[in-house]
Amino acid sequence: MSAVTAAPPLAAPRARGGTTLSGTWSLVRFILRRDRVRLLVWSLAVPLLYLASLAEYTTMADDPEGMQARAALVQTPAMVSMTGPGYGTDHYTVGAAVSNELVLWMVLTLAVMSILQVVRHTRAEEESSRAELVRAAAVGRHAPVVSALVVVLLVNLVVAALSTAVLVGNGLKPVDSVAMSLGVALSAMTFGAIALVAAQVTEHSRGATGLSMAALGAAFTLRTIGDMQEQHGSWVSWLSPIAWAQQMRAYVDLRWWPAALAVVAIAVLLVLASALASRRDFGAGLVPDRPGRADALPSLRGPSALVWVQQRMALLWTALGLALMWFATGTIVDQVGSMTESLADNPVYASLLGSGEVTQAFVGIIVLYAALGAAAYGIVAALRAKSEEDAGRVEYALATPVSRGRWLGAHLGVTSAGTLVVLVTGVLGLAAGAVAAGTDEVTFGQVTEAGLLYLPALAVFVGLAAALFAWAPRATSLVWLLLEYTILVSLFADLFHLPDWARRISPFWWVPDPLTGAVDLGPVAGLCAVALVLVVLAFVGFRRRDVATR
Repeated sequence: MSAVTAAPPLAAPRARGGTTLSGTWSLVRFILRRDRVRLLVWSLAVPLLYLASLAEYTTMADDPEGMQARAALVQTPAMVSMTGPGYGTDHYTVGAAVSNELVLWMVLTLAVMSILQVVRHTRAEEESSRAELVRAAAVGRHAPVVSALVVVLLVNLVVAALSTAVLVGNGLKPVDSVAMSLGVALSAMTFGAIALVAAQVTEHSRGATGLSMAALGAAFTLRTIGDMQEQHGSWVSWLSPIAWAQQMRAYVDLRWWPAALAVVAIAVLLVLASALASRRDFGAGLVPDRPGRADALPSLRGPSALVWVQQRMALLWTALGLALMWFATGTIVDQVGSMTESLADNPVYASLLGSGEVTQAFVGIIVLYAALGAAAYGIVAALRAKSEEDAGRVEYALATPVSRGRWLGAHLGVTSAGTLVVLVTGVLGLAAGAVAAGTDEVTFGQVTEAGLLYLPALAVFVGLAAALFAWAPRATSLVWLLLEYTILVSLFADLFHLPDWARRISPFWWVPDPLTGAVDLGPVAGLCAVALVLVVLAFVGFRRRDVATR
């Protein structure tokens, strides 16, 4: 009897003179290639938002009364919670309007991007075991994390450069434009560093994303409380990284030193993340998952229960956050009526509000915002099915007595119900705020009806996301392009003189507004038919194509 001696395992090749950062730039190039479409959309979103808003602000610059009316609105408590501390309102200029009204939302947008990118290329890679394969090559221990941070930094810098170009190109001061854009980028990077710390704490990407988003929500709340306590913010405001960008006072009284707070915070968070990473096992988190039940509850059996467990926390916080924001907006409805003349005479607001009552038209626009927020949630929730397939979990689910149609139907059912909840809670919050403000120009029923009429259009977005997932999974980002186009058509179609055929591409263009005119149910029925066709196509396509395996 002979014995066969196994050859010793080959050691992973290491680069000559390799360090813990070996392979960083190779991973940077890989991430940029892998996420090129995603990063391109994020990089263009903020500059385009600046460009669209500047078209409104520069038009209003010729109307001093309209600008001051806008400044008065910005100083109301509800608007302070949605914008910022309100600098330069005594002499409201285009620059002051940009700084006061846009910085908060630009920070939130880039913060979400930074959080998602950091978690995607750190905790999610460990959870899927891809990071283990990468580290088996000539890659240093810290290279994956550093490469993810470098990419996020590069994207934020690119956005800052493009934003500066847009702002300067519209006649704003170059130095203030650079300062504001860098302040926004640094505040967003702070939340990216927070996401890196969260990725060391929890074992799952959903947990890391949830903790990071909770930190972002807490920062928003602290900034709101601080700005409402005192004019231009109290000490509570300074606890929020969001406030650091706003407190630079671009275009009003520029000061650079608040940006140093973001730099220090980023450095501290990176050191903390490094220390935590050295104290945990690879692939695990500092806080281990608690053991679950040996047997699942009867209510958790089936694909619908699984999808619900995966989406319930995101639905809870999205619905609650948007409902509170729209409630705050509803409380200023009665103040809009006092500015009827100055708003109606402004060409931009005339294009947005139409020829009817300004208060009713204003409420219609806020209902539109609520519907856009619900559409964004619906797209994210619908594309959760693609994430499950990319992670290789769909093949395991389909290996059980679960058909493809039942699995996809579970995702679409929970997504549709969640989208409905987000829209209804937002509209009810807006209606409750308007009623609490004591306005008599719109009723609770009118606001609710206006919101519910958007349901067929939302079904079109969900159906399109599902159809793209079923037939062309790599083209699912097209649904986001449709949402961006819908925003453009809904807000600036008249301002940009878009032809009717271009407006008809937007699902929201077909939604009637009971606040400003009669309701024609014909287009609503058409949207329902389109949504039904897209859902049927999704089921047919998913049954015909191969499921990706790992």
